[in-house]
Amino acid sequence: MKNRLQKKEIVRPITAEANKTLQIVICLFLVMATLAVYWQLQDNLFLNYDDPKYVTENLQVKAGLTPESVIWAFTTSHFSNWHPLTWLSHMLDYQMYGSHPKGHHLTSLLFHMANALLLFMVLFRMTGALWKSGFVAILFALHPLNVESVAWVAERKNVLSTFFWLLTMQAYIHYVERPSVLRYGLTVLLFALGLMSKPMLVTLSFVLLMMDCWPLRRLELEQEEKDHNGISRELPDKRLNIRRLAWEKIPLFLLAAASSVTTFIVQKSGGALQSMEVNSLSARFNNAMVSYLEYVKKTLWPEGLAVFYPHPGNALAVWKGILCGMALVGITTISLRFIKKAPYFAFGWFWYLGTMVPAIQIVQTGSHGMADRYMYIPVIGIFITIAWGLPDLLAKWRYREKALSISTGILISALMMISWIQVSHWKDSVTLFKHAIKVTSNNYPGFALIHNNLGHALITERKTEEAIAHYKMAIELDPYDATQHFNLAHALVSERRREEAISHYKLAIKLKPDYAEACFNLGQALFNEGQNEEAIFYYKKTIQLRPGLAGAHNNLGFALFKDQKTEEAISHYKMAIKLKPDYAIAHNNLKKAQLRSKIKG
Repeated sequence: MKNRLQKKEIVRPITAEANKTLQIVICLFLVMATLAVYWQLQDNLFLNYDDPKYVTENLQVKAGLTPESVIWAFTTSHFSNWHPLTWLSHMLDYQMYGSHPKGHHLTSLLFHMANALLLFMVLFRMTGALWKSGFVAILFALHPLNVESVAWVAERKNVLSTFFWLLTMQAYIHYVERPSVLRYGLTVLLFALGLMSKPMLVTLSFVLLMMDCWPLRRLELEQEEKDHNGISRELPDKRLNIRRLAWEKIPLFLLAAASSVTTFIVQKSGGALQSMEVNSLSARFNNAMVSYLEYVKKTLWPEGLAVFYPHPGNALAVWKGILCGMALVGITTISLRFIKKAPYFAFGWFWYLGTMVPAIQIVQTGSHGMADRYMYIPVIGIFITIAWGLPDLLAKWRYREKALSISTGILISALMMISWIQVSHWKDSVTLFKHAIKVTSNNYPGFALIHNNLGHALITERKTEEAIAHYKMAIELDPYDATQHFNLAHALVSERRREEAISHYKLAIKLKPDYAEACFNLGQALFNEGQNEEAIFYYKKTIQLRPGLAGAHNNLGFALFKDQKTEEAISHYKMAIKLKPDYAIAHNNLKKAQLRSKIKG
């Protein structure tokens, strides 16, 4: 007996030490493998898709962390979002790195690595399953679906909010282990910080409830007690525990509700929400059912990943939505049926279904039907199901250990290679959008956005003819977008094809009567074509729409001066100088006009 006790005392410390060593090895592998895939980000540029509004053309962000910009971060609804912590992270980056994209990419990468490490620690803390937890974290770190969230500076909100998501889970586990007001308060605080990074965290409170069931087992799936004969019997009422655990989450539910309402108001006021006229509710539900399974397919076979997947709208066959809906119900039923035997299956599946709800595009934002970035959190649920499910399925196979080890090695190698290639597609705007055109269906109106953005990127590289071709393709796909007509006209002007440009400027204004930039550029094109009277009309219209535009006053003054309306021209030159005191051209034009006025006088 004494020898046995001594043996246990010796074995336990050795086992614990080996466990710690393996944890360190897994963490090191996570860091090194992630760096190997993403290190090329240091050579990637900013994109012309959302990055200008978030960083490169955002004056508040470029000001750095000043009192004014911090107040702006907490009060603005810029770009139809309220996420002050995301704005602060961009401001801090700009203060540290300026306009060089390398530092901005590095920050996103560091958050992604931190998220992978946190995910490993959280799962291991909850389950005690070292290798399974490590496997999930490795899949998360290296899967190509997550490249978009890391390689796109504008998606900082995704990696930042997930950081707080996982910290909230970690704090909640600590609270469960030893409940106290302080530990619960920390959980609520981290949850609030996550919501201030991105409202995707609204579903986290439900995930915490699921954790109570498995793996924390605060709510047993089958409560039992023994009667006086020692025979087990099931307790008749399970609702008391459920009610108590739900009440425990009330502060989190309230924060999530407040965040949801704020997000809806901000996105509606900013014009981000698509009306039912664009896509009907039935078309959105149809797309949602298909998307749920399409995301699973892209997780298991990551092929054809792109920055943009256009919303199919009514072009998507109804029968596809019905079949996918039936498949979802079938998988859900199976997960519930085996909830006692394999609780991880229900946990992983409902994690995926539930966390995807805010992003499944039933409440549609933008013209896309799906987006890889939306899977950054939901994909964890699928990984958990795979990590715990495969060993169980192969439990009776004698070669299970070898098969799992070999297949894991092959899988990790394949993911690293595919993700490395995927990161390279994000090198710059031209590379990114050309890849999107190559791998994505080009038949939906929403896909015009890709051709439009590619045209814009080609313009910056002075490939005007190629840009014009893509602008025309964008108009062919969606002829009712004023911006695309404006962009095409602008490119045509640079090629001195002014007559063609004028027609597209006029179309842009017809589609969007308050399009001040189109009115201004049309005025310039007409003036250069000698159509002075019509140019004056559009300059005046520009000033009606944008009274503070100094260039419009100067150009109108010049057109009036040419039309011998000297006094009227002088008044507009003076207004241009008032709006922009250092406007050298306006000063020079004013002197000429005043000289003519004196000569006439």
